[in-house]
Amino acid sequence: MRFLRFTTVGSLFLLLLFVFPAWSQQVDSLIQLGDMAYEKFDNQGALDYYQQAWKLDPQNYVIAWKLSRAYVDVGETLKDKEKRKEYFKKAEEFARKAVELNPSGAKGHLYLSIALGRVALDAGAKERIRLSKEIKAEVDKALELDPNDDIAWHVLGRWHRKLASLNWIERNFANMFLGGVPKEASVEKAAECFQKAIELNPGHINHHLELAITYEKLGKKELAIKEYKKVLELPKKDADDDKYKKIAQEKLKKLQ
Repeated sequence: MRFLRFTTVGSLFLLLLFVFPAWSQQVDSLIQLGDMAYEKFDNQGALDYYQQAWKLDPQNYVIAWKLSRAYVDVGETLKDKEKRKEYFKKAEEFARKAVELNPSGAKGHLYLSIALGRVALDAGAKERIRLSKEIKAEVDKALELDPNDDIAWHVLGRWHRKLASLNWIERNFANMFLGGVPKEASVEKAAECFQKAIELNPGHINHHLELAITYEKLGKKELAIKEYKKVLELPKKDADDDKYKKIAQEKLKKLQ
């Protein structure tokens, strides 16, 4: 009986020895396929591969934050508002899961701030203001963990510009939920954040576009023109870059 027990346990060990590497390699392969699809601007393909990987390993931090990113990327292309909201909520769900799995991981906090920002787009003024507090907390945490993440600086820039440019309805809600418009929020600081993002990743088109828009708000016409032209000059590196180039071209026509 003792020999049989040893044989059974030994067989199980040998089985795991062969099965685990194969399972792990399959998960890694699916993540790599998702990454390749993402690099080719195939956001739906990336989402499909990450979903498959998640089914095999539903406790994987990297898959969780990449799923959040993919749900945002695909959601942004959807014309149906309800479907879009569903994808953005999924992005929030997976970002929260990533933060839960690895509280010290910068990407989880970053993509939670991004997902919440997308959820806020389809929310009313009251909910947008309420969410702004958590967005700021998450992007601050992301930068604390990784101060060289250009996307996090971009998100922070958007936060500053939005909070510094609230309409009177939003300001009333800010008084209710934030104790007033945050004193730190300013369009000038937004420009600094986008400048930092460009310093870290000068080829990212949307950094230049948002800096140009911010310069316009500051009345710095020539600097805005320079950044819009940069948007048109840079090669496409992101799925949304064609859209950003079109925006820059239209804005440039109005300024020149």
